[in-house]
Amino acid sequence: MRLSVVLACLLAACMAEKPRPCNLNKLALFLQSTQNEKLWVFAKFLYDAMGQRVRLMEMGNYQNKSFTYDALLLFREGAMYEINEKAHTCKKSPLKAAFHPMEIPKNASLLGQAVVGSSSRPGEGLLVNTWTGDLPGNTGKYITTFTEFGCIPVSTAYQTKDFGWMLTSFFNNVIGIPDPNRLNPPDYCPTEMSGEQPGDFASLFFNLH
Repeated sequence: MRLSVVLACLLAACMAEKPRPCNLNKLALFLQSTQNEKLWVFAKFLYDAMGQRVRLMEMGNYQNKSFTYDALLLFREGAMYEINEKAHTCKKSPLKAAFHPMEIPKNASLLGQAVVGSSSRPGEGLLVNTWTGDLPGNTGKYITTFTEFGCIPVSTAYQTKDFGWMLTSFFNNVIGIPDPNRLNPPDYCPTEMSGEQPGDFASLFFNLH
């Protein structure tokens, strides 16, 4: 369904820096909302860069209706599992999408470096870099912020046709995944695909319940 946040940093110096990939397996929480105020989402996010696996466990509100959603995306397998752990039900659908690493794109332009919080005393602030660029297919712009040390995502904003700017804020990032089994389909999931048309990553976030 979607991701969200509020960017908090603006331009400063450090234009000599180059974007660096940062493929880290991680557990994180994120909050997402849209410019037109139709949608907000709070989710737990499991991300396996090497295995190209993502799991989203969400709760949110779309057009004043609340929802929950649990999806496991296996990009190498080309499959998406929609999971209901309480009811022990699961649907397997084809996934038509390329895996996009959670990293600073190599063609991103550095806007600047800033401190979120305060630099007056140690521990009062977080040093971050903010980058911008064009979305694939020149469908809009994005702005993304990563920490200077550790290359951890802090926030992202990107343009969409249906919702305007999508704002996503990441927090409580944990490097490594405490329970890797959460990135495998449960035993009660089917092995056969449903007869649905393949979905892409965007359809997962915009085909709302």
